[in-house]
Amino acid sequence: MTRHQKHPLRSLTPEEQQYLEKVSRSQSESVSRVTRAKILLTVAEGCDYTDAARRVGRRSGDAVAHLVARFNQEGITALNFRHGGGPEVVYGSEQRSKILQAVQRKPERLTDGTATWSLSTLQRSIREQEPELARVSTYTLHKVLKESGWSWQKNRSWCETGKVVRKRKSGVVTVVDPDGEAKKH
Repeated sequence: MTRHQKHPLRSLTPEEQQYLEKVSRSQSESVSRVTRAKILLTVAEGCDYTDAARRVGRRSGDAVAHLVARFNQEGITALNFRHGGGPEVVYGSEQRSKILQAVQRKPERLTDGTATWSLSTLQRSIREQEPELARVSTYTLHKVLKESGWSWQKNRSWCETGKVVRKRKSGVVTVVDPDGEAKKH
């Protein structure tokens, strides 16, 4: 005999039912999203949490109960990943864009004290100009630059991967590598 379910699954709307069926059959979705969709569909058919977990190859009926409670509150977004532990993300997309804007700016010798950006000079400049980035570390700067496709060059400067400035007879041109996106990762 099963326990009483604290949070039974609410009735699915036709759109939710259709979306869950689509995700459960998908070959391109992540395995965890497919499994969550299958669990919700199995519970919607009338199975208890333990049976639903076993049908999709899981062991814990408690995890199914948590998923159902989350689905009742959030809807379809319950299929998505959430933060899985570790420190919270301190710098979001707005702060990352400010970091990228700062590195794209040409340093001024008098105010910035350098002709090319190193991580420490970039850090000092950002800390002075952006109050919300007053505690940004060089590790964070390096991580943001690498994720955005920037790399450290032999001439001791940062440059965007796949783009290079060349001198030609007609003047200075920027050459873009067609395989640059593949090389970033």
